[in-house]
Amino acid sequence: MFQINVIICLLLWFLRAVFSSLALKLNEQDFLGEATCVLSEIVTKRNRSLTLNLHGKNGPGGSKNFGTLTVHAEESCLSRMAVEMKLRCSQLGNKDMFSKSDPFLRISRLTESGKYVPICKTEDNPLLIECFNFNSNGNHVLIGQLHKSVSELEKLHKERSGANLVFPTHRGQEKVLKGQLFVDQFIGKEQFSFLDYISSGFELNFMVAVDFTASNGTPQNQDSLHYIDPSGRLNSYQKAIIEAGEVIQFYDSDRRFPAWGFGGRYGGTLSHCFNLNGTNAYEVEGVQGIMAAYANALHTVTLSGPTLFGPVINTAAQLASQATSNDITKYFVLLIITDGVLTDIEETMDALVRASDLPLSILIVGVGNADFKQMERLDADDGCRLESSTGWVATRDIISAVQALLEELPDQFLTYNRSRNIKPLHS
Repeated sequence: MFQINVIICLLLWFLRAVFSSLALKLNEQDFLGEATCVLSEIVTKRNRSLTLNLHGKNGPGGSKNFGTLTVHAEESCLSRMAVEMKLRCSQLGNKDMFSKSDPFLRISRLTESGKYVPICKTEDNPLLIECFNFNSNGNHVLIGQLHKSVSELEKLHKERSGANLVFPTHRGQEKVLKGQLFVDQFIGKEQFSFLDYISSGFELNFMVAVDFTASNGTPQNQDSLHYIDPSGRLNSYQKAIIEAGEVIQFYDSDRRFPAWGFGGRYGGTLSHCFNLNGTNAYEVEGVQGIMAAYANALHTVTLSGPTLFGPVINTAAQLASQATSNDITKYFVLLIITDGVLTDIEETMDALVRASDLPLSILIVGVGNADFKQMERLDADDGCRLESSTGWVATRDIISAVQALLEELPDQFLTYNRSRNIKPLHS
């Protein structure tokens, strides 16, 4: 969550949507100038500030000086601390008649609505710690419970003392039990944010792969997904490149982006990973370079098939692998734009499992009317990690489907760096 603090030089101005909640009647204010930017332009600056040149309503240009505007971004968070604890209970009451209890703990935090929800980490709000006796039918029996904040749990650890569990009665009272909870280990760790890494010099390196299979339709036909409209209206592939590229490009200092095609005949040979610009160099200059290479490729590449992701993912993974030994500040983002159903789903899953150990995320955008439910198998949002054909399990989720195109990327970036204890520069 970002708070944008605007230092006004010559005008009262607003960033798109950020100040939409302010009760200003703009038609009653004097217009002094305007400027536009995207948030990523601000947060990638080391001081998280960006100075913009203001211009009139007709856009940049002209001799009149409208002044400047400085925009500063700050990250607002309640706590940066993550806590690792080892809890132990003793002298618990037995809830089984003919055998010993099988106790387990469930920890929940109090929400603003007054309800308790299970958690893995929390701020210093009261925690509800419940001890249950496990039953295979799912009807677990409460042994006892207690309310403690994180700071109170830390105090138990320091004092090497236990806290008695209580059992709630029907009259709203609590019966104090002999059973106690102990905190055998309490380790607090600072959790760095996505913004901490980016503003310290970490980068997102953007890569694109475009589907050139025949199911897209002949590019010269207006009903083709690859049709380039002379009027300038963007097709679905161009829209996806612009929408993702214009956000991520500011996280990449040199803005040289690898761009590939797959599923087409390039130079008369079927290829599932060829350079989009038609040369031996796989990089192009900026988002507009991707757009130009894509448009030119439609004149030189023959659409073919089938739809294979494996070769493109392996090529991207190779670049990411090379970076791990040379530069820890680079994280790679591959955008795959496709119109069809995968024909190498198992090979793709194998490639994704291998790539899950690398600084790489993959964004998949489906265009056209094909059934893309198959892609849900690749996105481990249900908590089940991908498994390869040989039984290897992915170390983390690196796939984002179109519905969450860029939402999951910061979490995937943080998961990778935190799991390797990689910290922001100068931290």
